[in-house]
Amino acid sequence: MTTTKAMVFHEIGGPEVLKFEDVELAPPGPGEVQIRHAAVGLNFLDVYYRTGAYKAPHLPFITGREAAGTVTAVGSAVTDFAIGDRVAYANSDGAYSAERNIDPSVLVKVPDEISLETAAAMMLKGMTAQYLLNQTFKVGPQTVLLFHAAAGGVGLIAGQWAKALGATVIGTAGSDEKVRLALQHGYDHVINYSTENFLEGVREITGGRGVDVVYDSIGRDTFPQSLDCLKPRGMFVAFGQSSGAIENFSLGMLAQRGSLFATRPSLFTYIATPPELRACANALFDVVRSNKVRININQTYPLREAGRAHTDLETRKTTGTTLLIP
Repeated sequence: MTTTKAMVFHEIGGPEVLKFEDVELAPPGPGEVQIRHAAVGLNFLDVYYRTGAYKAPHLPFITGREAAGTVTAVGSAVTDFAIGDRVAYANSDGAYSAERNIDPSVLVKVPDEISLETAAAMMLKGMTAQYLLNQTFKVGPQTVLLFHAAAGGVGLIAGQWAKALGATVIGTAGSDEKVRLALQHGYDHVINYSTENFLEGVREITGGRGVDVVYDSIGRDTFPQSLDCLKPRGMFVAFGQSSGAIENFSLGMLAQRGSLFATRPSLFTYIATPPELRACANALFDVVRSNKVRININQTYPLREAGRAHTDLETRKTTGTTLLIP
């Protein structure tokens, strides 16, 4: 038994509940591998667990779902991975740590031409973009879409990917700087929601027709206006709630606005099996290697300063992708 460092919270609360502590690390058990993290991805999902918006399975808890690193030990019965393999994952609690044991079924091997830092920056956000654009609603050249939080980690990847698919891509962002950033990453139009009404902007851009699909990770602050941006029979894809949960959502609202569709998808349903995970990850690796999508690491923090990173994320000071470095 050895020890490693991890960010742990013992109670629900603000960023100050995150504590940088020694935690015990056993040798990998049967069917486990041990990895040393090179970088850990920061996501709003981590905040949801810390604040109690999503219930942590136990306390104390090490949050974080996304990281990349190198295999340092292999338990018995593991045949797909070996010491020295470069790996990444986006679906296993406990990423806010320097080293850890993990079920290899959630791991993918990182291609040689992609750095571990890039892999950590793109797995959760990039695979989210993959399933949103290719599975939840199949985007193509005829698609006109609206993507909220266009300058965020998922938004910057999704804008480039949607443009590569031939879509007309409209985004929203909260400052002139973020608008400029989104326009550099595939968006045809970006509406500054702090100075403009995004519903009026969408109607003007589309000549009153509306969009085929709205991708909304904001939640409370953009509802129900997101529904009003849609064409009849359009789809509302609510995949997050950074401003709070949507309340008072009745099915009748969909009928009143033109027989709309609505879904609340989660990445973890789309990568629930190893074949689904590999297919999603490989599609992401392909668009990155082809240079159709570039991954921006716009902020890095030491893992011990994860609380500060959470504060900056929640106050919308970050853009693109943020990494925590153990």
